[in-house]
This record gives sequence, C-alpha cells and structure tokens, in this order.
Amino acid sequence: MSRVCQVTGAQPGFGHHVSHSHRRTKRRFDVNIKAKHYWVPSLSRRVTLTLSARGIKTIDRRGIDAVVTDLLARGVRI
Repeated sequence: MSRVCQVTGAQPGFGHHVSHSHRRTKRRFDVNIKAKHYWVPSLSRRVTLTLSARGIKTIDRRGIDAVVTDLLARGVRI
C-alpha cells in the first residue's frame, strides 16, 4: 500500500536524523495511513480507500458521497 492519502494527497516528508554530534542521516516522516471501508449509497457498493487521519475527518465532515464524487472527477480509481 503506498503511503499517499487518496483524499488529501498527503505523502511522506523527508528529512534527517540528527545525532548528538550533529551527524545527519536520511529519514522519512510517514503519514498516518489506514485502509478504510465505506458504503457509498450513490454507487450502491462498498469502497476501500487509503486515508490519512485528516482524510477520515474530511469524510466525517463532508460525507462520503461528496468525497467520492470529487475523487471520481479527479480520475482516481476506486
């Protein structure tokens, strides 16, 4: 599963681990991605979305039908 939210587009950030002696090594700040199942009445089927915590809150606010409509308009395969 890729670490990209389908609703918000959030993806990993990159940076450095900085040790006590200030040596820097590459690291990755992963997004809190979860696979969530939703029933979509307009499609009359269940869809699985990979969502960040903020994406889940967006669906709670706007509703699954509005979010799925936007995803389909963007060409995201559901």
